[in-house]
Amino acid sequence: MPALVFDCDGVLADTERDGHLPAFNRTFEEFGLPVRWSDEEYAEKVKIGGGKERMRTLLTPEFVAAAGLPSDPAALDEQVAAWHRRKTEIYTDIIGSGSIPPRPGVRRVATAAHEAGWTLAVASTSAEASVRSVLELAMGRELTPHFSVFAGDVVQRKKPAPDIYTFALDRLGLDPAHAVVIEDSRNGLLSALGAGLACVVTTSAYTGQEDFTGASLVVTSLGDPPPEETVARVLSDPLGTDPGPYVELADLAGLLAATGGDTDPAPSDPRPH
Repeated sequence: MPALVFDCDGVLADTERDGHLPAFNRTFEEFGLPVRWSDEEYAEKVKIGGGKERMRTLLTPEFVAAAGLPSDPAALDEQVAAWHRRKTEIYTDIIGSGSIPPRPGVRRVATAAHEAGWTLAVASTSAEASVRSVLELAMGRELTPHFSVFAGDVVQRKKPAPDIYTFALDRLGLDPAHAVVIEDSRNGLLSALGAGLACVVTTSAYTGQEDFTGASLVVTSLGDPPPEETVARVLSDPLGTDPGPYVELADLAGLLAATGGDTDPAPSDPRPH
């Protein structure tokens, strides 16, 4: 059967600006670090895969001296790990508060995929605890257990390296021709393409202006029908998928067929074009 694999941040929920950024800054404050990332600064940091990796960009000789940090590399690694553990706690509290809504269409499409017998997974370079908190927020308690989660340090190289997706494919026993990925960033797209996967991009808060060449479809979101209607605006459609106001599972099955995947499209719901 085919598989549907989601990235987490920016795909399941638009978590970077209202979740990760304040969590980083609260962590810096708690540890007495002389830095607070602005929205503009963080827009550049999100291009770096992994929270610890973003934190390590602080560790210039000048910053280490100003913050009174140890110069020994092993001791610095321990310090970054401590920062990141606390940041993850703060972040999961933010997600648990319910203040950040799921992105349109993710639960709808995942539910349709589950009902059609598709394999469901999340592949992210964020910490596993963070990913699981967002997954439950987005998918609810009934659907979440049907997801396999691949996250954090299960691979050494983070996106845009393809490792997280090749790892997921290997663990799930999947042929890349039978899986489609939902991503929101160029790094995520490059990671998916590097693993031989078809990729749909739903642009998010920090990624709207990125280069998504190679994506099978680029939309503003997956969209949702009334009563909570959100229309999916198509930004790029190189395969001629022509989704309606909201992306359906049948559209994703069609993408797999168009890119060489041997899968029977799921029954499509009637929808206006």
